[in-house]
Amino acid sequence: MPAADVEITVELARSLVRAQLPDLAELTIAPFAHGWDNEVLALGHELLLRLPRRASAAALLEHELAWLPTIAMHCSLPVPVPVRQGRPIDGYPYPWSVVPFLRGRPLGDALLDEASARVLGNFVRGMHVPAPPDAPCNPLRGVALSERHGRFEAALAALGDRVDAPIVRRAFERALAAPVFDAPRMWMHGDLHPFNVLMHEGPSAVIDFGDLTAGDPATDLMIAWMGCDARARDAFLDASGADGATIERGRGWAIALGATFAASDDPALGAMGVRAIRAAIQ
Repeated sequence: MPAADVEITVELARSLVRAQLPDLAELTIAPFAHGWDNEVLALGHELLLRLPRRASAAALLEHELAWLPTIAMHCSLPVPVPVRQGRPIDGYPYPWSVVPFLRGRPLGDALLDEASARVLGNFVRGMHVPAPPDAPCNPLRGVALSERHGRFEAALAALGDRVDAPIVRRAFERALAAPVFDAPRMWMHGDLHPFNVLMHEGPSAVIDFGDLTAGDPATDLMIAWMGCDARARDAFLDASGADGATIERGRGWAIALGATFAASDDPALGAMGVRAIRAAIQ
């Protein structure tokens, strides 16, 4: 996990809320989630504080603040549209946000059933609409799959004998050979993996839009291999409306980002990454 630029504590969060959102100052604050980019703290029972822990994450949070209200209009599931926002002050150099607490628990290491996969596929289909010219660009998501080649090879080398490297490499190269994306840039989540999908009697919300961008929507299809068995995968891809070339590039993204997750020091993400690779090379 990347090192933090600033230590985020309950005391720091409380001082930010008191100084900038005094109407919320009486609400309790408690740790909630520790992410690569943000610390998330519960603010009372219905709100969450989202505080960047490093400079690159602050830029991503600014994208959420600017664009998530627009994107939410295309989404068939709830998403964490910011309801308030904070500014940098002495002792904390980044913007921050208040978002609603959305019901559900992360899908995590479970797999979607066919019905749930179709619901999530419909969510993807609705979100993947043309983005305006000033929509954000992300150098790591939504770009040509070939731009991930170097990172993929480095991650694959780090996996050692956890996967069959020649087979994985051949599957990735097949995805590279698929027709490239040649259409207006589409809105996309950018990090649609099982820990960013909440479940409550089916998919109940999609969270963590820090990597939201516009580009090749194939990146968002990676969850078909990260969070589905074969039958659910077919249901998700059918509901997504993706064509064959996009699906093949999505397989490539599942392999590329699966390798990155598998090489991380987070056991849960590591297991998910290996699972995605094994599913995508079959």
